[in-house]
Amino acid sequence: MAVLAGNSGETCYSKYGAMALKSRACHEMALRIVLHSLDLHANCYQRFVVPLLSISADFYVRIFVRVFTGQAKVKASASKQALVFQCVGCGAFHLQRLGKASGASGGRVKFSAACGPPVAPECEHCGQRHQLGGPMWAEPLHDLDFVGRVLEAVSANPGRFHTAERIRGVLSVVAEELLDVPLYYTLDQLSSTIRCSTPRLLQLRSALLHAGFRVSLSHACKNAVKTDAPSSVLWDIMRCWEKECPVKRERLSETSPAFRILSVEPRLQANFTIRDDANPSSRQRGLKRFQANPEANWGPRPRARPRGKAAGEAVEERRKLLQNKRKEPEEDLAQRAAQLKTFPCKRFKEGTCQRGEQCCYSHSPLTPKATAEATPTDCPEAPDQNPLGPGAAAGPGED
Repeated sequence: MAVLAGNSGETCYSKYGAMALKSRACHEMALRIVLHSLDLHANCYQRFVVPLLSISADFYVRIFVRVFTGQAKVKASASKQALVFQCVGCGAFHLQRLGKASGASGGRVKFSAACGPPVAPECEHCGQRHQLGGPMWAEPLHDLDFVGRVLEAVSANPGRFHTAERIRGVLSVVAEELLDVPLYYTLDQLSSTIRCSTPRLLQLRSALLHAGFRVSLSHACKNAVKTDAPSSVLWDIMRCWEKECPVKRERLSETSPAFRILSVEPRLQANFTIRDDANPSSRQRGLKRFQANPEANWGPRPRARPRGKAAGEAVEERRKLLQNKRKEPEEDLAQRAAQLKTFPCKRFKEGTCQRGEQCCYSHSPLTPKATAEATPTDCPEAPDQNPLGPGAAAGPGED
């Protein structure tokens, strides 16, 4: 998932044939990249895929597809893929289809290359550059008929699965998603871009509904805002929200996305009055839509060790073993203090030591014996390099 989530775009291209981008919608983009790879490989054999259910949960993706054979329908695969232009400043994105399918005379379908790009070199909202990602699957991720049948089967026999509540919750959110709207924005992304306080999710959804656009959640992110409204409408709504919760403009840099977005007056007057249809039915019923972490620091664990002990337990034991390893124990401190007391204090000899009994060195006068031991004695005579042993030859003129 790290590769599919945009941490290594070149590795994602080598494995799936697409460039992944780092964005808040990275989990849905991962689903669409995998679907693009499946359809691309199926097209090599005159086949195409139809997604039944695409789920991003925890730290993995799970996709159910049906594979069909048909040379005529394989030609439409190019128009099902799209490139993504994403602004590095404000995060606004635009999709560019790879192909174009249009109706022709006689009920035929004509395929041609698409025209683009849909954006200028610089973002129209903040003036930053765009990143190019994809290609990815731009068609619906789910088959609502299939999702409905699975929901009926799970509701009819809830004791069959231990995670029946979670299955019902996730599939209910999936059934509420806008199928014809790829990717999404997040509530915290919109508010952090212009450095303002975060509105309630129901307030933002109500503002989009009052403006005449559709909006839904996404099963991949609990703060997602999936809407068919263009990015200009979203930023107009956020400008109206900033007027209710003002931002200190003097703290913003003139080149920042927040300053450039807020320097434009909104053309749309947003209405943040809560609407009844802004609250989705899955939320009203209190379903378990998004899994909560069962414990602190929950997530992927390190791999198991060959001895059978989990690496996490081994790391915890090693941490306890090496805790305070740089601190000397009390016994060592006592030994060190006693050892220092055997050395005379130089400042006491000079008469400048003011520590008294608290000095770590000795203030007692040296005894003659200690002085003799401390004073190096004369070196002993060096032994003869060629000592005379019994029967050794004497020098000349000697017996």
